[in-house]
This record gives sequence, structure tokens and C-alpha cells, in this order.
Amino acid sequence: MNIIVLMKQTFDTEEKIVIRDGAVAEDGAKFILNPYDEYAVEEAIRQKEKHGGFVTVLSVGPERCAEALRTALAMGADEAVRISGDGLADEFGVSLALAAFLEKQPYDLLLGGSFSVDNGAGQVAVRVAGLLHIPHTSSITRLDIDGDRATVLRDAEGDSETLEVALPALFTAQQGLNDPRYPSLPGIMKAKKKPFRHLQLADLGLNEADVSPRTARTSLALPPERQAGKRMTGDPQQQVSELVRLLRTEAKVL
Repeated sequence: MNIIVLMKQTFDTEEKIVIRDGAVAEDGAKFILNPYDEYAVEEAIRQKEKHGGFVTVLSVGPERCAEALRTALAMGADEAVRISGDGLADEFGVSLALAAFLEKQPYDLLLGGSFSVDNGAGQVAVRVAGLLHIPHTSSITRLDIDGDRATVLRDAEGDSETLEVALPALFTAQQGLNDPRYPSLPGIMKAKKKPFRHLQLADLGLNEADVSPRTARTSLALPPERQAGKRMTGDPQQQVSELVRLLRTEAKVL
């Protein structure tokens, strides 16, 4: 079974975010394998251990994202591929580059995270499935494969759905799918000898114009600092009146 995992490097969720000149300041920041993609990598390795096969981890990004790919190799993936190029700035361009690579690869199963913790768009994997014309299911919490069919349990906003899907197909991982393993020291040492490819857009038959952004960020800011709470005084009727006044004049939600 050929399994390919779409993954991304993101900010460490415990890092303090600094906004400078309308963008997140990256100098000195710590980057990690996107937590939801980590579930996808773990599931790919588990399916390989159960059914046999080969796991490739695939990412679009700058040179620093090689660290996240090597983490996946240390977990147990067999090969890593990094795609880079000017113009890859939004979900449209990233998904187009990924699909261009995947069109030339044999695969039975594609996995990815439900969304990335930096942008939270949840678009890339679904767009890739559309470009490849294969079925997909998002936010799965269980995956069982039997031959050319997959049965998945999907998180549906507090409820769950059980679906049967023909392979090849793409699935995105939700929290609860598994508990990702920590890379072992032998795994880290082995990762240094595993294949690691770097491709440019030209290698995929694309150019900067093909992947130019279809969206633009107009502004980026941190949320306002939380203000101290206020205690209402007086009888219940007076408290309600004061609360309504504050909601209208200060919070401006009424």
C-alpha cells in the first residue's frame, strides 16, 4: 500500500506570537510539525504496519520545513518530499502544487490534518482531492481498511458519521484518531539516511503565474487585551439595566 501524507510546518502552539509590520515575526520563533498532521503521519505508519507498504511525507514550504519532514521520517515514514517556489502563498497555489506532484505518483491512500493551527483554513487537502477527482472525508477519528475499501468514523460537530469509501481516497485526521508516537533515538538516526527530495515548481510543470495567490490578506492583528471584569451593584433590576447599558455603549453588541 502506497500512503502519502500531506503535512505542514507551523508555529509551536505554545509560542508567543509577535506581529510586526502586519505579519507574524518568525525570527526566534519555534516551528513544529502541525499537530493535526502529526495524527495523519501516525495513522499512515500504523496502516503500513498493519497492511505493509510505503509512506511518503509531502510538504510545501521554505527550507525550514525540512525539520518537520525529518520528524516524520524519525517517526517511521520512509521518504520525504519538499516542494518550494515563489508564488506559493495561499491554499490555491499550495494545493495545485501538491496535486501536480501526486498526479505522477502511485498512491492508495492520502492523509492530512483536519486543518493547520496557523491559518486554520482546512482547505488544502479538500482542494487536492477535488483536483485529483478522488473521494475524500474530513475530520476522521477512526480508519479501517479492507482491500480497496475504507470504513471511517467522521467527527460531525459533536455527533459522528460512519462512511464507507472506495480507495484511492483522501482523509483528514481529527484529534482522537490516535496518539502520535515520539521519535526514538534509533528512528532519528535512521531518518538521516532515508530519501529526501527537494522539488521546484518547474519540476512539476508549473511556474509562478500558475500558482499566484487568489486571495490576499488585508490585515493581521492580535486580539485586544482582555479588560478587567465589572461587578454590578444594586438590586437585580438595576443590575440588568446597567448590564444592558454597558452592552450597548461599551461592548456594542446590542
